[in-house]
Amino acid sequence: MDTATVAPRAAATAEPLESEPDGRPRRRRGRTQVARSDLLYPAALSALLLVSMALRLWGIKQGLPYSYNADEATHFVPRAVGFLSQDLNPHYFLNPPGYSYLLYIVFELWFGSADAIRTAYVSDPTAVFVVARVVAALLGTVTVWLTYLAGSRLFDRKAGLLAAAIMAFAFLPVFYSHLALNDVPTLAPVALSLYGVAGVLRYGRRRDYALAGIGIGLAGATKYTGLIIVVCLLAASLCDGLDGSGRTAARRLGFALLLAVVSFLVANPYAVLDPSSFFSGVSQQASQAAGTEPVKLGSNPGSGINYYLWTFTWGLGWGPTIAALGGAALLVARRRIAMALVLLPAPIAFIVFMGDQQRFFGRWLMPIFPIVALLGAYGAVELVRALSRPRGPAPTQRLMPAALAGGIVAVLLLGQSVAVDLHNDAVLSRPDTRNLARAWMIGHVPAGSKVVLEPLVPDNWALDIGRVLPVTATGERWWRYPTWMTNLDQNLRPLSPGEHRYVFVDQYERYLRPELLDEYVAQGYCWVVIGSLQAGRAFAQPGAAPRAIAYYAALARRAKLVHQVSPFAGGAHPVKFSFDWSIDYYPRQYRRPGPELGIYHLTGGRCG
Repeated sequence: MDTATVAPRAAATAEPLESEPDGRPRRRRGRTQVARSDLLYPAALSALLLVSMALRLWGIKQGLPYSYNADEATHFVPRAVGFLSQDLNPHYFLNPPGYSYLLYIVFELWFGSADAIRTAYVSDPTAVFVVARVVAALLGTVTVWLTYLAGSRLFDRKAGLLAAAIMAFAFLPVFYSHLALNDVPTLAPVALSLYGVAGVLRYGRRRDYALAGIGIGLAGATKYTGLIIVVCLLAASLCDGLDGSGRTAARRLGFALLLAVVSFLVANPYAVLDPSSFFSGVSQQASQAAGTEPVKLGSNPGSGINYYLWTFTWGLGWGPTIAALGGAALLVARRRIAMALVLLPAPIAFIVFMGDQQRFFGRWLMPIFPIVALLGAYGAVELVRALSRPRGPAPTQRLMPAALAGGIVAVLLLGQSVAVDLHNDAVLSRPDTRNLARAWMIGHVPAGSKVVLEPLVPDNWALDIGRVLPVTATGERWWRYPTWMTNLDQNLRPLSPGEHRYVFVDQYERYLRPELLDEYVAQGYCWVVIGSLQAGRAFAQPGAAPRAIAYYAALARRAKLVHQVSPFAGGAHPVKFSFDWSIDYYPRQYRRPGPELGIYHLTGGRCG
């Protein structure tokens, strides 16, 4: 049994004990040292939380008043606003509604009334989306604090502070704190559950089981994959019962799982009030991830496991990833079995399961980031101790002073993430390419003109926010070609005359063909706006959409490129399309957010 997790239980109400590398509780220091430590760690944590929040708020208005992330624009904020004019049943469970319910409460408190919220959503969506994004940023910062508490309880305060720093600066949590999505909000209950799990290991108290269970339920009600944290609780309960209190541990585990179910239902009550819709939504989500539904054109080929392992190197960082591998190896080598059982199986199981799906995106990896951060912090702390450990009888005979070793390890651990965060936040603070293109079109494309807009902007992009123009029947500035409809069947054969079918955005490129240009001209749709978020999919998989390649070539021949907007710095090589780096702007080539855009004017016929 792991003495580092069992021995301190007699002091259950005391401050968490720091441990020596061999797992023995460290003896208490003198009053002066304790006083300095009592000031140092809270001050360092406070500074870290302030920096963490600042990174998440810098660039928070990216793209607005238009939400260019399809999931943000359709899944959470609109659902929260919809609760104001209908019952609280989301009638949609592709994503769990926990975050949407939280936004519904926050909107009520912030705007004061349902009418004020609805008015703002229509006339000033920036205000609504900023509030929703700030909620995500706050929860991301809360995750940093809870990770510190979990690391301090599981290992010591040094490891807790380093684990918190990893979560504070890791690229994916920072970037997705700028969007009103459920990925970052899920991390807070995951970290809360880890704090409870650490208490189960160290003390085995009912209250720790309760915290772990509540965190599991809230995590699952925010994002289904957040339920992975239950694996950590099961392992901790198993270890808790190995000291002869197996029945007590089993009862407390049952209590924790009951609280997990209750907290899940509190944040997702219609899972039982509308079970058919709930199970239908979960099934649809599983089908999409598993690839039983049509695969997204432009998806990454190859192994999902390899993709997620690669994602660690930039989404979390090379330093934390290598340190986590080292920390895991140390736990096994030093036979700290309880710690290893709690921290190792969940990430491995998660990567294997998620990597076996047909769709994989970097942000889907985030539910296990707090666990990996704890492993990385432990490995980094042990590296500092090894570098600064006395090498001879004299205390001064060290490879390097502890402060120097700590500074070097901190730079190696966090340097990549800090540099990327600063660059990415600067990118997000600049105007989006789609906003710049729209501003150009307002000045050069007359209101009432017919335009073809690829599905890379939301529907309200054609509107002047806050006013209705009388030039079109819909009140939009331009007449839009219905790119969401096609007269081809699923096998790309013509339908009966006058018959059309809906095209999902993920399948848009499959139905492009050069003949569409003749249709545009015949109907007077002379302006065509294309972007790399759509065209890039076809060129990423040319064999899957050969007629789309021919369509873009024909467009270049038959139309004049009248305006172009690039997100890349001058002279920088464009980034190849991917569902991660084309959306989160991680590569250094980016200077502003958004895709590459080209605005064409067709010639001949009604477009002469």
